[in-house]
Amino acid sequence: MGKLQEELDHANAWGYDDPADLPRLWHITLRVSGARTPVQEVRRGLEQLAHDHPFLLTSRYADDHAEVRYWEEARDLHDAAAVALRLWGEHRRTAQLPPWEIVGLEVVDRDAYHQRLAEGYGPPPATPVGVHPF
Repeated sequence: MGKLQEELDHANAWGYDDPADLPRLWHITLRVSGARTPVQEVRRGLEQLAHDHPFLLTSRYADDHAEVRYWEEARDLHDAAAVALRLWGEHRRTAQLPPWEIVGLEVVDRDAYHQRLAEGYGPPPATPVGVHPF
């Protein structure tokens, strides 16, 4: 069985007509900033976000900015970016996150992420996992 037939069978098994419609993994880096907030509150909010959003890999924070990195499953870049742009606002109240604005967003597919790392470009893998100060 050829690779194309395998992709079609997999797509049909999930109810998709075309393999291009299958969800893919996207590496998200979301940067936010705003008014100074006690770092203990920022940390507590990011820890709650990690609990609420289990795919969160790592967060780094200071009293006026933070960076969140995680994997998102989506059909295409547009869908992944749309979900990422809603993440902070949708969890702001429940996780008690600071009222900061999104100032940066990077979305790359899994292959591009790993290729960049192999070539020595881009940020290193999100280790250690968890919430850490800058």
